[in-house]
Amino acid sequence: MAAVTLSGLSFAVQAIALAFGPLVLVLPIAATDLLFALVILVGKHHLRLRPADWFGALLVPSGVATSLVLTPRSAGVTEPALADWLLVAVAVGAGLAALLPLALRLAGTARTALLAAAGAIVFGLVDTLTEALVESIDLHGIGALARWEPYALFVAGMTGILLAQSAYRTGSLFVSLPIIDSVGPITGVAIGAAVFDEQLTRSPAILGIQLLAGPVAVVGMVVLRRSPLIVAT
Repeated sequence: MAAVTLSGLSFAVQAIALAFGPLVLVLPIAATDLLFALVILVGKHHLRLRPADWFGALLVPSGVATSLVLTPRSAGVTEPALADWLLVAVAVGAGLAALLPLALRLAGTARTALLAAAGAIVFGLVDTLTEALVESIDLHGIGALARWEPYALFVAGMTGILLAQSAYRTGSLFVSLPIIDSVGPITGVAIGAAVFDEQLTRSPAILGIQLLAGPVAVVGMVVLRRSPLIVAT
């Protein structure tokens, strides 16, 4: 119950942040929760971090943040067509249909990683639905409650929490959190580009840096995956 309450509070704070800034600014900051989780886990289990653990934990949000911050801001559209959202729902549904049956057939770290990836995809959808709800409230005021956005956000949010909690229970946070903190924001920006018509970079130089930033986050995940903290937690 406490986990659900804290997750709901996190969504509320993120919604407030999205009222004042774009996804590409808010999501990289949100991805730093891995560092706070690391400190809490170390204190809870009375562990000592190796320099490699800190290095891996810093690489994940740094890679994601570099990629997203370099994405240019664009006005896009404030109220995307319902057909665009339906296409996104189909794509997200297809991703979950591919990941969840495989996760149920596997065990250990593989199951944790697949459940985390599924949760991350849903959280990416939650991020863009949150932005859509903020825009809807701005345009329609209290009338936004008569629209579909708040209810879709509730369903997606609860689904994401369920998948994330399942990942947390089946394995170490050092496996699930880096995946959620990297796949989630990138999915959110990709969905934002699709439905809000937010333009991605056309600069070859910036695109090259973004392409390098992705592997940086992956390297961070690999470093954490090999940490003895996974066994301890």
